[in-house]
Amino acid sequence: MKKYLLAVVLLFVASAITFAQHKKPNLNIVFIGNSITQGVQLANPATEAPPATAVAYLQKQNNLDTVSFSNQGHSGYTTLDFLPGTGTFAKVEEAANAFTNKDALLIFSVKLGTNDSAIHGPHGAPVSPEDYQKNLKTIADKLLADFPKAVIIFQHPLWYSPNTYNGAKYLQEGLDRLQSYVPMIDALVKAYASTNPKQVFVGDTKAFAYFEKNHLTDLIPENGKQGTFYLHPNKKGADALGQFWGMAINKIIKRYFK
Repeated sequence: MKKYLLAVVLLFVASAITFAQHKKPNLNIVFIGNSITQGVQLANPATEAPPATAVAYLQKQNNLDTVSFSNQGHSGYTTLDFLPGTGTFAKVEEAANAFTNKDALLIFSVKLGTNDSAIHGPHGAPVSPEDYQKNLKTIADKLLADFPKAVIIFQHPLWYSPNTYNGAKYLQEGLDRLQSYVPMIDALVKAYASTNPKQVFVGDTKAFAYFEKNHLTDLIPENGKQGTFYLHPNKKGADALGQFWGMAINKIIKRYFK
């Protein structure tokens, strides 16, 4: 009888250990961004914007359990609009605190830079590469201070056509500046690897080239002051971008948060 009870206990312990080892992570994701993240000009941003399509992708992955999200994209916003002390930053933190599953891994997915890169128009533009990095660090430092277990993922910014000129002026100068932000993101993440290991990551790096190649099919043609320009994803493009973000997020989860 004692041997039987011992066998039952050992089986229970082994099952508990196996369950713990194979427990799938739950995710709470706050998407921080501009009009591209917000999903402007899409018929139904709630389901078609890149955050929604990223989460739809993640919810299909066998290694994950539940995935909840909040879209904190705001049209025309720069890194300055998301600095701590602003109402926008307060809303980001409110969104993070509003998730009901407090045990889920909290992720802040950040995609900013388009409006920072403009020649003039958006708040603070043009933002130098050094100030862009400084602003991202200020945002990240405060998020990590307020949410010590959170993960921050910086998605690389997206291509736009070099004649982009709507209410704000971008053009080739803006596009060049946008590309100068990429090494600043990468360097910032590298620095965090020492101070905050396994908390700050580079996310997607492929969407820029994808949209440059596929802008005629995946971006919306818009009338501008220098002709038809391409900046915002259409439904097809938003789905593609969401998958890029989703794949990047899940790659990090698989590697560091099994």
